[in-house]
Amino acid sequence: MLTWLSLLFLVLFSGAAFMAGRGRALKSSGGSAAKLHSLPNYYGLYAALWAGAPAALLLLLGATFGGRVEDSMLQAQRPAVVQSLTPDRQDVFFSDVNAVASGQAASEVTYDGPLKAAFDAKVVEAKRIDGIVSYSVLGLAGLLALAGFLLATPRINTEFRARNRVEGWIAGVLIACSIAAVLTTVGIVMSLIYESWRFFESVSPLSFLFGTEWAPQIAMRSDQVASSGAFGAVPLFAGTFLVMFIAMLVAAPIGLYSAIYLSEYANRGLRSTIKPLLEILAGVPTVVYGFFAALTVGPLFRAFFNGIGEQLAGGPMDGLAQYLMQVQNQMALVAGVVMGIMLIPFVSSLSDDIINAVPQSLRDGSYAMGATKSETVKKVVLPAALPGIMAAMLLAVSRAVGETMIVTMAAGLQAKLTANPLDTVTTVTVQIVTLLTGDQEFDSPKTLSAFGLGLTLFVVTLGLNIIALRIVQKYREQYD
Repeated sequence: MLTWLSLLFLVLFSGAAFMAGRGRALKSSGGSAAKLHSLPNYYGLYAALWAGAPAALLLLLGATFGGRVEDSMLQAQRPAVVQSLTPDRQDVFFSDVNAVASGQAASEVTYDGPLKAAFDAKVVEAKRIDGIVSYSVLGLAGLLALAGFLLATPRINTEFRARNRVEGWIAGVLIACSIAAVLTTVGIVMSLIYESWRFFESVSPLSFLFGTEWAPQIAMRSDQVASSGAFGAVPLFAGTFLVMFIAMLVAAPIGLYSAIYLSEYANRGLRSTIKPLLEILAGVPTVVYGFFAALTVGPLFRAFFNGIGEQLAGGPMDGLAQYLMQVQNQMALVAGVVMGIMLIPFVSSLSDDIINAVPQSLRDGSYAMGATKSETVKKVVLPAALPGIMAAMLLAVSRAVGETMIVTMAAGLQAKLTANPLDTVTTVTVQIVTLLTGDQEFDSPKTLSAFGLGLTLFVVTLGLNIIALRIVQKYREQYD
């Protein structure tokens, strides 16, 4: 409640600063906006920014780190009865204190006798500390807002470049957002590298990158059989690229041909109907595609291949027939086909926008030379749109590589080095989720292998991006 009241107060004070700054600017020019360097609203925005931005930053810092400060102050002095508890019980004790102090329910742990008295005393102390920290932050924010207003308002006059100063604030915000994005990326990469380094201290990088057996099991005892496990990632990447290849075989031609039809052949009414219907596929959750693959497509494919096997049984291809009769619902083909259906709107919508961006003058020139519509599409439009189409395909490949739910429900969890689309396979992302599901200790090769997989997948994806960018640059230089 205090946070919302402080934000409301800050908004109202910033609005008053805006009106005061704008009024001061008009007053200094005798009521004529034409005599001002900038529009009157820029002067108001300048005063409002100085009155609101620093105080808002202080409130944000208080909301982010205030809880940690309160916990440190609360745990600075621990009663003897609390110190007698185990570290885990002490954490539960102070967690319950904070919960009760904030009006929430405590855990199911009961406190009796001296521990109950210590608990009640700490609840009272927690409320007092919360009040001190909250009102201190609010008071400092108010003083900072007032100081900003008093600092900005006297500067306002007819010669003051308010627009430049306001645009400087906006540029600063944009730079801060850019830096935050870069630092986030760097943080992700550094965390991957650090945890992967810990993993490669236990497992050889060569055996990880070129090993053909994936069984990330660790022993509970030193004398347990197969205690070292097997961390060969080749079967995982083979399954990943097999499913991705099948998905692109489905999505690339259907999506691209749909885009060509919608942009070059369909009339406006038909286009306005088909394109929204096609893009509905992009809004379907991936878990729904997983259910569709497991409950509909998988049984259909199994029945189809089992039927072929029954027809071939007893003949010269009896071995193949016996194999086809044993095909199950989960297979790479099912996951790839359903994933390809999911990727169709990505390829189609992006390719359609890119093809429409090709200048009409190129088409007109081709028609003037006597080319037909199909020849114009093949010889002029598609080559000119090739860089954008490659980008759309790359986006689809990245989505296919990172997909998890469809593969989990339709392709299985068995790590198998195979190129047979009828076999069960698993992918890198599925194994990462499997390894990090539940309560895990990040001190064993089994859990840390997820970071090794993530780093390797990051490097592979980066390589694909670099190759695609080189292709885009080559054709862009030719057709721009």
